[in-house]
Amino acid sequence: MLDLVIVGGQARGIVVRNIVTGEIERHEAHAVVLATGGYGNVFFLSTNAMASNVSASYRAYKRGALFANPCFTQIHPTCIPVHGDYQSKLTLMSESLRNDGRVWVPKNPGDNRPPSQIPEPERDYYLEKKYPSFGNLVPRDVASRNAKEQCDANKGVGETKLAVYLDFADAIKRDGRAVIEKKYGNLFQMYEKITAQNPYETPMMIYPAVHYTMGGLWVDYNLMSTIPGLFVLGEANFSDHGANRLGASALMQGLADGYFVIPYTIGGYLAGTSFPEVGADHVAFRDTAKEAEARLDKLLAIKGKRTVDDFHRALGLIMWDYCGMSRNNEGLAKARKMIQELRAEFWENVLVPGVNEEFNQSLERAGRVADFFEFGELMVIDALARQESCGGHFNEAYQTEEGEAKRDDANFCHVAAWEYAGDGKSPEFCKEPLVFENVHLTQRSYK
Repeated sequence: MLDLVIVGGQARGIVVRNIVTGEIERHEAHAVVLATGGYGNVFFLSTNAMASNVSASYRAYKRGALFANPCFTQIHPTCIPVHGDYQSKLTLMSESLRNDGRVWVPKNPGDNRPPSQIPEPERDYYLEKKYPSFGNLVPRDVASRNAKEQCDANKGVGETKLAVYLDFADAIKRDGRAVIEKKYGNLFQMYEKITAQNPYETPMMIYPAVHYTMGGLWVDYNLMSTIPGLFVLGEANFSDHGANRLGASALMQGLADGYFVIPYTIGGYLAGTSFPEVGADHVAFRDTAKEAEARLDKLLAIKGKRTVDDFHRALGLIMWDYCGMSRNNEGLAKARKMIQELRAEFWENVLVPGVNEEFNQSLERAGRVADFFEFGELMVIDALARQESCGGHFNEAYQTEEGEAKRDDANFCHVAAWEYAGDGKSPEFCKEPLVFENVHLTQRSYK
């Protein structure tokens, strides 16, 4: 998908590029349904499929759909650590592993001994010590930030020192290898295939990675965006999750949106709306297609010296360092400036080989990364606007004495929805207050 077509204020179709032939196609409709997933690949490295992108959502945003809570991204604590500079994807290990695995690091910073040579008194089971009620089963954002904290304190393990141990020795001793194998055998096999280490004999190494996103296009209870006729389902919308998201709630949302909501709400829209006759030859379709084609031609004409992936990797590192597991105002302001400078270089020096009229993955990726540059800045703007800590958004200036997220419900109990204001202009801020009638908001504790 290259763009959304608006006719008379209604979403009436899309413009796409045929990835095999390069042909620009126009498809008219009475309504448009986006179920295009999340934007985690703005960080370059994530657990998402490499083709996952933000383009469909972001194009809709630039056509007038509000984008809600873009800074809310979930960092999953149980992933196989990065193992090289040119890695393109991260692998998620199931969170179920934390039911039996114990998370630890060496007590002494800089301890490079293999785990088998580190005796029990010299191991720091930091989650169990810090959170006696929940231990290794604290929520994803809490477990992730604590892993980062240990690695920042020079207690990380492995070659990169950006990892912690997830140890099953006690569980195997207690329940027997056969029981553990029955529970996690496929996961252990996958881990061994990727790392060449046997987790039955030596602890797994894990580290947080970008997984789900909680932000997305704003929708009402009918799943319609602020553009009439544009419906958004699943991870592409913002609903249901707030600042945190769990696997079960993500599954629930996909099922609920697809099975129980959209089949009924879209019918109401179609039945109650007047639709002027619109075909793919309508001027709005022609103009939108011309704009999309011009963007592709511009990318092909640059003929720079730096690859698309190189730019994407650099953008991802900025996002990870300054808008990742923890953020602060100074770093976010710096990130915004760095993104703007890198985006300017992208449009002057990106190398996109080949032509449009062929199977050209470099061109496809270039368009996606161009959108990620603009969207990455929107994420930073959103993070700067939320001067509190909550869930996946942890601003270092707002934490309790014990280092936990500190919300400001008096000033930030709202959905932050952003409206596109034009190229080079800061987006307009729209606020949807959150009203809790049956639940009293309290500061959470996992001690």
